[in-house]
Amino acid sequence: MFTLYDQSTSGNAYKARLLLHQLGHDFQTVEVNTFDGSTRTPEFLARNPVGKVPVLALPDGSHLAESNAILCYLADGTAFWPGDKMARAQVLSWMFFEQYSHEPYVAVLRSWTKYLNMTPEMAARESELRDRGYAALDIMEKQLSYSDWLVGDSYTIADICLYAYTHVADEGGFEISRYTGILRWFERVRTQPDYVPISWQPSGD
Repeated sequence: MFTLYDQSTSGNAYKARLLLHQLGHDFQTVEVNTFDGSTRTPEFLARNPVGKVPVLALPDGSHLAESNAILCYLADGTAFWPGDKMARAQVLSWMFFEQYSHEPYVAVLRSWTKYLNMTPEMAARESELRDRGYAALDIMEKQLSYSDWLVGDSYTIADICLYAYTHVADEGGFEISRYTGILRWFERVRTQPDYVPISWQPSGD
């Protein structure tokens, strides 16, 4: 059985949780609070020296950190990871885009707005982060205005990767309602087999 060191509000942890469920894997979650120092304990740092969630404990006892690395590991050999070499590269391209051009703005503003008290230092950066977040959403909208999925004609880990924080971008003050292509994509993701919402947890936890 897999064990996911998780935070239920984290979009990065949700990526792993969603794919584990859609692949039908048996797994349990261990809730970890990143705001109270729980990821900085020696015990947690032994699993992930970076001190972040998610961390996936594999059945052999090893640990894998970084949400997008976990997606690639789990998707290998499945329909979520394309067989075509160029398509795989395109999936990775979107996943790199998420980490460098999307998550640092969309996810960070969600965290500041919903979970933290906005400090003067944060407020001074808010306009810049919002502009860059909208720039990322504009790029996604352009792709999804003519394509059902981010890569090819099927649902892949590129979609899971970017859905995680995009579908809760309104919690960071982004006006997602203006993006009709993204909104239609949300509905397609939600109708995929074994979809679970970000608030879902495995039974027994």
